[in-house]
Amino acid sequence: MKRSEINAAIRCAERMLDSICFRLPEIAEWSPEQWKVRHGETGFIRQTMLGWDVTDFGTGNFPGVGGTLFTLRNGVPGRPDIGSPYAEKLICLQPGQCLPRHYHAAKTEDIITRSGLMWMELYNSRGDGSVDPDTPVQADCDGIRKTYAPGERFEVPPGSSVTLRPYLYHSFGASVDTVIGEVSSVNDDKADNFFSEPVGRFTEIEEDEEPYRLLCNEYGRF
Repeated sequence: MKRSEINAAIRCAERMLDSICFRLPEIAEWSPEQWKVRHGETGFIRQTMLGWDVTDFGTGNFPGVGGTLFTLRNGVPGRPDIGSPYAEKLICLQPGQCLPRHYHAAKTEDIITRSGLMWMELYNSRGDGSVDPDTPVQADCDGIRKTYAPGERFEVPPGSSVTLRPYLYHSFGASVDTVIGEVSSVNDDKADNFFSEPVGRFTEIEEDEEPYRLLCNEYGRF
């Protein structure tokens, strides 16, 4: 992705969050220069990868496959002394965007529609990690067990949530501006994302303008 696309995506997410009166912590507004000056204070932040995250998953198609995320809380697997024993994220999707199909081996998460309208598709995984296109899927929606056909698209209206347990393939997206919440066990984006197609978690950046905000995977570069 071009840096200009990333900058525009963050500004768009800021507008979405402002529209629902959701306020982010102060690091959301730090400039690259502030990250340099305050480097000594941010060890936990860097270790737990709090902050902005803009990705097209290496597809080159951010308007179709991608999103703008902000990690508010997180810890480090196996290190209860660092951060929190849980994670919280926000995911801002523009119309037509979705996250590619994937599962987590360790993380259980609640995916919550905060504003707009989210759609979701679920599949079971096979023992070898591949997608099971045949068996019905069960998921808890705000504590109510529901059954879906594999790949059946269903809507999750504002205020509603779906609990995703390990090895459950999921993809979700939006046709209108949508803010999605994620509350989960500790999140490990470097090792606990398993995609059904060959994509990447973080994007390569083409520096065509100065960064507006730093991303959570690049604090060490500036």
